[in-house]
Amino acid sequence: MAEPLLCVGDAEQAAARALPRDVRDFVAGGSEAEVTLAANRAALDAVFLTPRVLAGITACDPGTMLVGCRSALPIAIAPMSYQRLVHPEGEIGLARAAREAGIPLALSMMSSTPLEEVAAVGGTLWFQLYLLRDRGQVADLIQRAERAGCRALVLTVDVPRMGRRLRDMRNGFALPPEITAANLRDEAARLVRRTAVGASGVAIHTNEAFDPSLSWADVTWLRERTRLPLVLKGILHPEDARRAAEHGASAVVVSNHGGRQLDGAVASVTALPGVCEAVDGRCEVLLDSGIRSGTDVLKALSFGAAGVLLGRPALWGLANGGARGAAQVLSLIADELRNAMALAGCPDVGSARLLRPTALTGGLASAGEGGQAR
Repeated sequence: MAEPLLCVGDAEQAAARALPRDVRDFVAGGSEAEVTLAANRAALDAVFLTPRVLAGITACDPGTMLVGCRSALPIAIAPMSYQRLVHPEGEIGLARAAREAGIPLALSMMSSTPLEEVAAVGGTLWFQLYLLRDRGQVADLIQRAERAGCRALVLTVDVPRMGRRLRDMRNGFALPPEITAANLRDEAARLVRRTAVGASGVAIHTNEAFDPSLSWADVTWLRERTRLPLVLKGILHPEDARRAAEHGASAVVVSNHGGRQLDGAVASVTALPGVCEAVDGRCEVLLDSGIRSGTDVLKALSFGAAGVLLGRPALWGLANGGARGAAQVLSLIADELRNAMALAGCPDVGSARLLRPTALTGGLASAGEGGQAR
């Protein structure tokens, strides 16, 4: 009899038992010494909330709007590549789990299932882009996303090249023949199938296909080619957040790519108050990197985030039974969030900004009423 899933850590442990070592490291690992990977969790653990009491709450409503889309939770699934590595259902399974949970799914451009097949599952779908050297193919992907009914485009801006992910390099990680970059064509889809220890096939492909010269001019180029809401993922500096709003972004995602890019970059939740202050309501702010519980979600909301992107926990659930396992993780986090909201005296998502979050250690400023950093 399987042990009950009581927290995301239980799903992580089960996934570790189910996955081959190289795939487990590809999902779990960060870059270099994994300092930022660890800092994401340390910074969230250092945030403490001041609950409100005697609130007379009989039920909590975690529903909200994310980038113009109704969501049952202030959560969307983060874009993650090659999901068929962890389970044969891959992106289809995670899309079904997201639909069941009533939350958006951001589909990676580097998915192992074509976006049209994922869109056919139903639910709210966003499409994530990297800027390829081949701009014509990027334009084609935008049109495909629009035809498929995607509700937003998410441009990842923090990968001019891939970070040095030492676990993958030590494993000589490369994708098996049955896993493809299903949305790409021709040279952009040519994956490195074999590599020596000390190199990563995924990194070699990324550095060949992606355009390292990505700039604000490219954001303008993209904004002019679609009417879909544009989300910029990978923002940490307040000035970049301000410029994103000026360039027509509907939302920014405060993210250090889950600790997988610049090692030594600031923890995402540490950067969150400054970004919220910089955009000053001109666009939504979402938080990504390190979310592991419903309480983490509430902490992000308390600093002014509209919601969060959930990454690795969704893949751990997927590894433990496809759509069913992923749905179990999402249901667990939803239960945790409702429980945390009730204990903190929050009847709805907006009231989380009154919890006066404080970091007892680390670089977060205390936040006052309304969630703005002082």
